[in-house]
Amino acid sequence: MKRTVTIIALGLVFALAAAACGGGSAGSDQPIKIGAVFDLTGPTGDVGTPYGDGVRGYVDWLNSNGGIDGRQIDLRWQDYQYKVDTAEQLYSQYVSEGVVAFQGWGTGDTEALRTRVTEDEIPFMSASYSEALTNPAETPYNFVTATSYSDQMRIALKWISENYAGHAEVAVFHHDSPFGMSPVADGESYIQEKGLDIGYADYAMPGGATDYLAELTQAKNQGVTHIVVQNVSSPAALLARDVAGQGLDVQIICLNWCADEGFVKLAGDAAEGVMGVLPWASVQSGASGFKTPSEYLASKGGSLEEAGLHYTQGWYTMAVMTEAIKQIVADGGDVTGPAIKAALESMPEFDTGGVSAPIKFTSTSHKGMKGAGVFKVSGGIWTQMVAEMTP
Repeated sequence: MKRTVTIIALGLVFALAAAACGGGSAGSDQPIKIGAVFDLTGPTGDVGTPYGDGVRGYVDWLNSNGGIDGRQIDLRWQDYQYKVDTAEQLYSQYVSEGVVAFQGWGTGDTEALRTRVTEDEIPFMSASYSEALTNPAETPYNFVTATSYSDQMRIALKWISENYAGHAEVAVFHHDSPFGMSPVADGESYIQEKGLDIGYADYAMPGGATDYLAELTQAKNQGVTHIVVQNVSSPAALLARDVAGQGLDVQIICLNWCADEGFVKLAGDAAEGVMGVLPWASVQSGASGFKTPSEYLASKGGSLEEAGLHYTQGWYTMAVMTEAIKQIVADGGDVTGPAIKAALESMPEFDTGGVSAPIKFTSTSHKGMKGAGVFKVSGGIWTQMVAEMTP
């Protein structure tokens, strides 16, 4: 009798453990749990909101179309307001609830969590494209879907070297955070390694500033010819208006997070002629990959033109993660963190239909894209000048 009770008790324990598992075994119809944090109301909420909407929009579209072989994605998320400690708490909570993968947001929280992500074997994608997250020998469970910030900086410097006659002086205006500083040192190293005729200095953009005149004065003393901006669209637009107001003859080049529709709207006439390094193309480019998210938003009473390029950025980041899960389910495997990692590293190039360069990971590199498009604001629209440039 005791042996029977023990067997029943053990069976209950294993059943509870299986129910708690986010992935489930082959043939299971259990939802697949994925955790996420978004900045909707924090300091980067202007770009974090459409990105988070894109991630959630893709999950809703996928689930409404049968999920993954009948299995739904159970996306557990919260607005963490770009507070790293909140992200860490939510990560722990969702892992305890059985998530098998995670969608993060900022460089601060993504880098803070990378050791735990490795220990927990939880594949982690985010909107941070810090190069420190791309080497699987150091961060085996972090996957960077887009061109790294450092490669974006290298592309900007390469474009300057090829399109400016004579000595250039580059001023990097950046967010005062790990995100802002991420590509700065790598940019300086690139100039030295390539022997480029470029001077280089960086200037932090204080949060909440009403103008950047003091920083521009320092840049003028440097003899600035080009300004590269590693920041989100609102402060970048303020900077562009300050540059125009001062009558400075400089070329502004936005990296990923300010090369968007929000920048053009906020900067107004000052946006004209601004260059951008865009891993994710503008909606106006008309790529075929915009069709499905556009139709989805239209069915909800919205429009992709209004949502913008950061929406499709979030949409396709989630799509890449679920593509790996689809492969596991199709092969009859268990959906676990290690299985998702292996699938991401082995699956073919992911084609976004021209929304970006094809996305491809390997066991030796978690850089999803090798290059990015170079765009220019013309007539209030980000217009492609170079389809793809690599460092």
